[in-house]
Amino acid sequence: MYFKNDLIKIWFQERLLVFSQRMKYTLQQQSILASEGNIKINAVAGSGKTTTMIEYAKTKPPKSKILYLAFNKSVKIEAEQKFSKHKLTNVRIETAHSLAFRNIVAGSNYKIKLGDYKPHELVQLLAMTGSSTNHELFIIANHILKMASLFCNSNAQKVSEIDYLKTVLDSKANAFVKHNFKTIEQFTRQFLAKMNHGEIEITHDFYLKKFQLSNPVLPFDYILFDEGQDASPAMLDVFLKQSNAIKVIVGDTHQQIYSWRYAVNSLEQVHFKSFDLNNSFRFGSKIALLANEILFLKNKLKTFQSIEIIGLGTSNEKKSHAVIARTNLGLLMKAITFITDNRKIKHLYFEGNFNSYTYADEGASLYDVLNLYNKKHFLIRDELLKTMHSVVELEDYIEKTEDKQLQMMLDIVKEYEDEIPALLKQIKEKHVGDAEKHKAEIIFSTVHRCKGMEYDVVELANDFTTEEKIDRQKKQPEFEQQKDRIEEEINLLYVAITRARSLLKIPEELIPDNFKIDATIEIIKKPAVKTKPDLVLPDYSTRNKRKILQDVDSYFKIGKEKNSSAYQPWTSEQDKRLEKMFDEGVTYQEMAFYFERTKGAVMSRLRKIGILS
Repeated sequence: MYFKNDLIKIWFQERLLVFSQRMKYTLQQQSILASEGNIKINAVAGSGKTTTMIEYAKTKPPKSKILYLAFNKSVKIEAEQKFSKHKLTNVRIETAHSLAFRNIVAGSNYKIKLGDYKPHELVQLLAMTGSSTNHELFIIANHILKMASLFCNSNAQKVSEIDYLKTVLDSKANAFVKHNFKTIEQFTRQFLAKMNHGEIEITHDFYLKKFQLSNPVLPFDYILFDEGQDASPAMLDVFLKQSNAIKVIVGDTHQQIYSWRYAVNSLEQVHFKSFDLNNSFRFGSKIALLANEILFLKNKLKTFQSIEIIGLGTSNEKKSHAVIARTNLGLLMKAITFITDNRKIKHLYFEGNFNSYTYADEGASLYDVLNLYNKKHFLIRDELLKTMHSVVELEDYIEKTEDKQLQMMLDIVKEYEDEIPALLKQIKEKHVGDAEKHKAEIIFSTVHRCKGMEYDVVELANDFTTEEKIDRQKKQPEFEQQKDRIEEEINLLYVAITRARSLLKIPEELIPDNFKIDATIEIIKKPAVKTKPDLVLPDYSTRNKRKILQDVDSYFKIGKEKNSSAYQPWTSEQDKRLEKMFDEGVTYQEMAFYFERTKGAVMSRLRKIGILS
């Protein structure tokens, strides 16, 4: 049902909330519980899909064998607790990989690789030669690893059946793969063969693929497949071939955010009877309206129809506060900015292992990139970066492999330079463990790590896609090839927004045009436009803090002093002004702009003149 008038819509949603609270289950849930045969459920964020699956399992005969397939280990643990609470002892909870492990690895001579293979390891394991430089061999090895991953996650029987080139979207990277395709494919076969024969350690992707190729028959009467929108084709193939079981697949079409791991939206590929759960009990009507508006951006890509999200949440709590970013490095940048601008913060928490935020998937650390940037090759530990003579070579590697993580690392290094070790040390000192998560004044997470979670207050980083960016992409010649990736970027923003229960803080550039906000949404304004130089800041010694910050803000709106070079020596006058700005709480961002230097240069100077320890 569609309402043009938002006030009428909100009134209807409030009446629906009252009605649903009087009933144990909504009409949508009742329809699912009364269903027979194979079904699929499209469940929006916060709609109670796990609760529905528990109740579905309760309706089945006590002696029936039920398998609940969870998306990952943390979801598996949570599901075990919930199903156990309802004394559903006939339900077995597994992940796709735990099932595959039991069937393929347990009792075999296979040894599992801890972490992923790195390009330099592959060059050695496969005795790769033939290229003019090690640098080029590492690029080829990078593509071998990706091609092997694509095959292992696919439902293909042979490597020749997959189209790896289609997944390489950057034009320069694609040209490189085309030129070296025979070499990449040949070494991919060798790599897979070595794992198959147990000559080298196997990856998690590999034993899942071997499980799929074995055509297993699972001994269950019902199989409940959660987070179906991010299933790998390999696991979906196993699921669909269980002809003796009644199958239920549940997920949210718009929460598909793992296509980079070659996942597919199974809900769109499975032709079961379809049900919807579109009432969200997590957040209220305004956040629901924004989520709908974000999803509506998909109309810029293709004709799009979606079930409308109805927000029935009523929470006003402000206890848990989370910052969510699109990428690991985007989050790290946000965390660094947060601790430098909020110097009194005592406790913070990162979802997942904090150290993982300082490493790229291939193993390079932020410290390695910094040492390359500073030309200190003897301190570089990563085998890949050791082969590079300069940042120029790193930029070339990034371009030919589409490695966005290394790009973000390089961006952080350019911004903070030699202050990075001290900043990371501060974050680690303030970070609390899992058992003390409740002490954290703020939680940091990427979208992928906080999937399935919720917080009272959510603040978004500004590394998500925007309507303006999508409009620019539409004008690019490669737009048609980029549509799926752009759609997933919209999904990432949708997932991030729908983690909030009572308050969402969002950069104004992420808000679609003409969207009206209310008290449940707080806009983070863009920095003021800075023009017209030659205005001198006021004397900080005689003004109160609030007035000073107002003066600084006014100054930024008009302009700043000219500075001929960011690399000029600091003067005594600048040092005095820097100290006063620091004492009055001016942010590093504002100081950096004022002095036309990086944040790292500002912090380094503060440390040198004894202001920072």
